[in-house]
Amino acid sequence: MIEKVFERNPKHTYEILKNSTVGIAGCGGLGSNAAAALVRSGVGSLVLSDFDRVELTNLNRQYFTSKHIGMYKVQALEQQLVLINQEVKIRGVIKKLQAEDISETFNDCDVLIEAFDGADSKKMIIETWRKVFPDRYVVCASGMGGMTSTQDLKIRRIGKIIICGDEKSSMELGLIAPRVISVAMMQAMEVLRILTASAGS
Repeated sequence: MIEKVFERNPKHTYEILKNSTVGIAGCGGLGSNAAAALVRSGVGSLVLSDFDRVELTNLNRQYFTSKHIGMYKVQALEQQLVLINQEVKIRGVIKKLQAEDISETFNDCDVLIEAFDGADSKKMIIETWRKVFPDRYVVCASGMGGMTSTQDLKIRRIGKIIICGDEKSSMELGLIAPRVISVAMMQAMEVLRILTASAGS
């Protein structure tokens, strides 16, 4: 039955994505929207990690609604994703990740989306991921603040590290849905490209 949802995808692409697992570190504006795009594209399994709860101020850019306010983001996002595909497999980790958690949390993931807010947290997870899983990609985000054109957004690839965003704008300039979601979609597309390319499609 669920195959009908993804019947526009080539059969081999559907099988690749269905059997793939993507880790998402951070379930805010980037992580929640990227997760929805991946599930809509047919990715079969996600590992979601976040320690925060949904707040009213999150609703301007994150994949939640007012009914989720007060819930852990991991749990709220799982509710949303199951509405898209009831067969998606989700493992939620409600925890503020430290370097020593990365290996166990994301061990079964083919690729990781880094979707943290703070520079220190971003640096920690990227460096730890590259040390623990040197052969696996990490898709990061840097620079999505303000009201400047989406033409400023770009993708930079450095070995197994991929960076999406303009790499300069600060969150202090404000975060609006179009730019945040644009970067999240760039991250999701890079993950899909990695998964299908590595499987020989």
